[in-house]
Amino acid sequence: MEEFFFQCPYCWEQISMLVDLSQYSQTYIEDCEICCNPIQISVVTNAGEILDFQAESIEQ
Repeated sequence: MEEFFFQCPYCWEQISMLVDLSQYSQTYIEDCEICCNPIQISVVTNAGEILDFQAESIEQ
């Protein structure tokens, strides 16, 4: 697990989350810890490194 910092696509605050580096590709939904809006997280990892990280708003 590695802590990764990114900007919320709703409130623009910097937040962090733990990323599981043992999974090559992950997509899931997590709520912002500041504004509580749902964020779609997409992560690609390889050899214990984050290759791609995207945090996108979910149209409601």
